[in-house]
Amino acid sequence: MTETELAESTMTETELAESTRNTAALERPAASLVPTLAGHWYTDPAIFAAEQERIVEAGWVCVALAADLDAPGAYRTVQVGRESVVVVKGRDRAIRAFFNVCRHRGAQLCVEPAGQVRNKLQCPYHAWTYDLTGKLIAAPNLTEMPDVDRVVNGLAAVAVREWLGYVWVCVAPEPPSFEDEVIGAVVTRLGDVESIDHYGVENLRLARRISYDVRSNWKLIVENFMECYHCATIHPELTEVLPEFADGYAAQYYVGHGAEFGAAVEGFTVDGSAGHARIPTLDDAQDRKYFAITIRPGVFVNLVPDHVIVHRMTPVAADRTLVECDWLFLPEVVESGADVDRSVELFHRVNSQDFAACERTQPAMSSRVYANGGNLVPSEHHIAEFHHWVRARLSPPR
Repeated sequence: MTETELAESTMTETELAESTRNTAALERPAASLVPTLAGHWYTDPAIFAAEQERIVEAGWVCVALAADLDAPGAYRTVQVGRESVVVVKGRDRAIRAFFNVCRHRGAQLCVEPAGQVRNKLQCPYHAWTYDLTGKLIAAPNLTEMPDVDRVVNGLAAVAVREWLGYVWVCVAPEPPSFEDEVIGAVVTRLGDVESIDHYGVENLRLARRISYDVRSNWKLIVENFMECYHCATIHPELTEVLPEFADGYAAQYYVGHGAEFGAAVEGFTVDGSAGHARIPTLDDAQDRKYFAITIRPGVFVNLVPDHVIVHRMTPVAADRTLVECDWLFLPEVVESGADVDRSVELFHRVNSQDFAACERTQPAMSSRVYANGGNLVPSEHHIAEFHHWVRARLSPPR
């Protein structure tokens, strides 16, 4: 898609006013049906390339659980848009990130998704070697080249933040405000940051991780997570635990709202049976409730009384998205070897059901019937704001 086509596809202020739902005031537009993005927004490789550049590479991306980098020299190789990034824990136990590109001839330093080095990263091509702060420390015949600045020719750094026990990176030369873009998304959803602080997510431990390869555009997955109009149709287990979801209104529809457990439900488990010990720092108003948060472009945070579920998405093609899902529990639950299968199974089924729905939708995005898009019903009108956000990010800078 050309710059002109992208500019022409951007919502006008009038269209935005008509299609964006004010979730705080719960004001509905006059029309029951609000248009979606046109089908080519989910299939066009040029649009996908623009999203990689102007959304993924321009913002903060959650790339790893900090606890996975458990010792100096532990590293993870991650994809951020079109860029490969290596995240590594230094000898000072600080986590740093670098473009996974040797400054000599451009070979990738790390090709494995994860690993452990002693105290250096070495290019396997010509053996240029860097310490864990990114400084060039060795290379064949380097002593014969005294004019080579070992800092200037060190690895190119990537901005890093740690929050909620996860590592977030931004490959943009001038990263946007983390407080506005990431923490701000939580405040917009919950009303304040203190609400998520009560869960102490950074102190929880990984109990289970499941990876999904979804044959769907990433935006379909985000839209699906934001609404519950489909819940009564495809989520029988979830609506048994959260009965209000059967009415089609997702937790994200209201600022600060958490969906309440059913009266006979004991825990957030596949059969509604009791889960594990409640996170002790929770506010009483958060007990027996489920809260969902979307942090754009690709993080979902699910909060329940005894655990937290975090989804991290990596778009890899216009019609393919990788999703990694972590289930986090109190340390004593994980260390005791307690059975978390019933807790994990509930949202694993939800994931499988959702991703199957997205994969069922993807082929129709290229249909002539969907050339002008579809429709959002009132309980989905807030998705129009997400569509506006995508359009705005892809608009040429003025």
